[in-house]
Amino acid sequence: MAGGLVALLDDVAVLARAAAASVDDIGAAAARASLKATGVVVDDTAVTPQYVHGLAADREVPIIRRIALGSLRNKMLIILPAILLLSQFLDWALTPLLMLGGAYLCYEGAEKVWGRIRGHEHGHAAEPEALPDENTIVSGAVRTDFILSAEIMVISLNEVADESFVSRAAILVVVAFAITVLVYGVVALIVKMDDVGLSLAQRPGKGTARLGMGLVKGMPKLLSALTVVGTAAMLWVGGHILLVGMHDLGFDLVYDAVHHLEDAAKDATGALGGVVKWLVDTLASAVLGLLVGGLLVLVVSQTLHRKKADAAAH
Repeated sequence: MAGGLVALLDDVAVLARAAAASVDDIGAAAARASLKATGVVVDDTAVTPQYVHGLAADREVPIIRRIALGSLRNKMLIILPAILLLSQFLDWALTPLLMLGGAYLCYEGAEKVWGRIRGHEHGHAAEPEALPDENTIVSGAVRTDFILSAEIMVISLNEVADESFVSRAAILVVVAFAITVLVYGVVALIVKMDDVGLSLAQRPGKGTARLGMGLVKGMPKLLSALTVVGTAAMLWVGGHILLVGMHDLGFDLVYDAVHHLEDAAKDATGALGGVVKWLVDTLASAVLGLLVGGLLVLVVSQTLHRKKADAAAH
């Protein structure tokens, strides 16, 4: 009996170690997959605070919570089942689908750049003259989030496409929860930082008051910096997706040219070769993203936008 109990405990220990290793593997894979979606995550974080701009302070966090729940429903109930089915039965469609998403990222990034050049930005949510009700704000934010969430999940899936179906599902569930908590946790922190700064500024100590005023003055700069970083990241990630996608589909001209340039830069810079190679790849991807995005902005402005203008004129 004792021997049987010891054997059973040994089996339980082996299973526990295997389960722990599996959890570690899922966590590591989820982290790698999430990193690839950096551009979309930063953009999502930069965009969302616009939706609560001008609202009463006590309604900001509740609305962000509702948007976060809507985002999670998007990921878990619609996007995740759809892309898992695609990866299982139509895996050939993932690369073109990912490239479409990459092209959309390039378009979004180039549109922001063009808006900045023209002196105004066509953001995701233009500030209305009359503030809409909370349900309208939440539904608009969740619709925008759907596109960004789809990008995050497809990019993440592409990183774990070689895993088993169950592993892919587990990893993407972790990614969905982690990204949602990260994005909307940071958004909540950003939108409440003004209130924290004002509270600190009203306290007696000079150092505390100075810190509070610094937070109040620094938040607009932080939001502006997030917008710039998000735009650059969208162009880089979108361009890189297109670059790798063209290679996967057998169109190697641009891909090979970039890699020859990377290798030449690496050989010429010695110890810094690895960093320089990454910088060259990043810059080349961003340039490609800007070119493709600029072309898409031109096409859209000459078709959809012109049709809307003509319809409004008549």
